[in-house]
Amino acid sequence: MSGNSGGPGISSEGLDPRRRRLLFRSWHRGIREMDLVYGRFADAQITALSDVELDDYEKLLELRDQQVFDWVFGAQPLEAAYDTPVFRRLLAFHDGGKTIK
Repeated sequence: MSGNSGGPGISSEGLDPRRRRLLFRSWHRGIREMDLVYGRFADAQITALSDVELDDYEKLLELRDQQVFDWVFGAQPLEAAYDTPVFRRLLAFHDGGKTIK
């Protein structure tokens, strides 16, 4: 995982418009912790996500930050509708939330 904690660690140059928009949205959330959850994941994975995974990722970005925060950090059980391969990748990337600082 990137040691970056202040903003995008990758350049949006060269990304298609959709990925560029998702990268920006990942780093500009309502709460700082979610900037780190989504932003670090996007830095590392945005170029590798398939179109279907991008669809699922967009759906996650539409949710309230607190809801996803609770799922990532185990405060609430994940709703079945959001138990997607991309969410599992997000969890694995963050090692169950233990590495967020």
